[in-house]
Amino acid sequence: QVQLVESGGGLVQPGGSLRLSCAASGSITSIYRMGWYRQAPGKQRELVARITSGGMRNYAGSIRGRFTISRDNAKNTVYLQMNSLKPEDTAVYYCKLDQMRTIEGSIENDYWGQGTQVTVSS
Repeated sequence: QVQLVESGGGLVQPGGSLRLSCAASGSITSIYRMGWYRQAPGKQRELVARITSGGMRNYAGSIRGRFTISRDNAKNTVYLQMNSLKPEDTAVYYCKLDQMRTIEGSIENDYWGQGTQVTVSS
């Protein structure tokens, strides 16, 4: 059993900053890739950013230059530093674990966190 626990969401004014955290726990030996997705009301869930265990990063074009993804492999934790936030960044942000190796040696894919609300409004 793997759990992803997110934290750090909230209400912030335009131009402000927030930092999201997502900690994975359970029968985990190593995690290949983790990332953040978001879903705004009435829209499909979309990729925000993701990072591999080796530090390779992908960003959505809409947030490039404003958001930074990082991770602590020893803690199985991924972070999303969000700066210069805009009202259009308002969404529920979800952490995703793409692929991992369990203590038992098997490969498992696609675990999601419960989501954390980010609201950007004056």
